[in-house]
Amino acid sequence: MLAGIALALITGPLGCFIVWRRMAYFGDTLAHAALLGIAMGILFEVPNGFAVIAACLLVGLLMLVLQRQQHFASDTVLGILAHSSLSVGLIAIALLDSPSVDLMGYLFGDILTTGWSETAFIAMLTVVSLVVLIYYWRRLILITLHEDLARVEGVNPMLSQIVLITIIAFVIAMAMKVVGLLLVTSMLIIPAAAARPLSRSPGMMAVLAGIIGAISVVAGLCGAWWIDAPSGPSIVLASFLCFLASFIGGRFISR
Repeated sequence: MLAGIALALITGPLGCFIVWRRMAYFGDTLAHAALLGIAMGILFEVPNGFAVIAACLLVGLLMLVLQRQQHFASDTVLGILAHSSLSVGLIAIALLDSPSVDLMGYLFGDILTTGWSETAFIAMLTVVSLVVLIYYWRRLILITLHEDLARVEGVNPMLSQIVLITIIAFVIAMAMKVVGLLLVTSMLIIPAAAARPLSRSPGMMAVLAGIIGAISVVAGLCGAWWIDAPSGPSIVLASFLCFLASFIGGRFISR
């Protein structure tokens, strides 16, 4: 539960940028690339976390390069990279035939196997990611509003985007243990979307998204224990219920 709450405190604010920039498919692309990272980690005998971060960064940077060529639309580039990296990762894992590969665990996560050392590691990465996100907050807001305006203000859009991709890569590596690669995007998007109808400013939305994410983790784990359901999908379902409550409540507030 502590590991999930720590993760929610960074996925909430980070997810706000994904919602604002309409990058939901981008999160899925990096999550699919993480499976390729797992195969690389097994092949080169390096920790899965570092391999996943490296694969996500590689695919993210490749996406930025292809988008700037302007030969294809952004969603086309994301679709190509998402499905290609997922397919290569699945083929590589199948060819490695390693008995230590728990594919279902990677895809759907198992937060109940998280130990104290992993919880401390997730908490440390969360603190570091939050510090970096707060430091680049104004620059990220500017490039989200308008890249040309950001350049006028002296902001380097490419550098800011690389920072955002790097933080997302770290978060995906952390979330892999909690909700799995197929559900990680939900922790980024749903709490942020739930916070939007209740927010009056970007900062308020980021804080509420973190709180809603933490509530979803606690409610999801309690519900999973109560009905003996998988923990990762239960957390996502709790996030969705928070979104429905926020959506309905936001419509009454606006009236």
